[in-house]
Amino acid sequence: MKRNLLHLFILFTFFATPLPAQETKPIERYGNTLNLGFGMGYFGYVGYNTPVFHINYEIQVDKNLTIAPFISFYRYHRSYYWGNHNHPYQYYYYDETVIPIGAKVTYYFDKLLHASSKWDFYLAGSLGYTIRRTVWQSEYYGETMIRPRSGYLYLDLHIGSEYHFNKKLGAFIDLSSGMSTLGLAFHF
Repeated sequence: MKRNLLHLFILFTFFATPLPAQETKPIERYGNTLNLGFGMGYFGYVGYNTPVFHINYEIQVDKNLTIAPFISFYRYHRSYYWGNHNHPYQYYYYDETVIPIGAKVTYYFDKLLHASSKWDFYLAGSLGYTIRRTVWQSEYYGETMIRPRSGYLYLDLHIGSEYHFNKKLGAFIDLSSGMSTLGLAFHF
């Protein structure tokens, strides 16, 4: 009888004692995010100290990978030094509007860096096409199409971070090889 009571006591103790469960973090989702950014262009590729507006929408394609269709807009004023045998060399001024359109592929390193849920860290690359419109402000008889060094191909490399204020809103900084932006991220 004592043996049965001991077995019942052990059995009762086993089922009555709460066992600690492994703490599981929810899987972080990166897609369904609208990013609105404002920044500056640099390196002559975009124009020196040129204000840039940028918008993209991230779609998650793998655990740590997103693809985001994007469109950017910037405009700058420049001069072009030109002359020929009949006219003296002089500066001609033009305004250029540039609209890059393409896709940005982003890989998130949060798990590797053991980042808290408040932060995201990433590397990315953008590939696209550049639409350009040039308007000359003075009488100019030379080549009217400004040919950028990169042609019409848009290629940019990024490193960035986002801080999440809550589940729906975050602020990001995106540093890249042609333009850098600060902005807001809206998570849906």
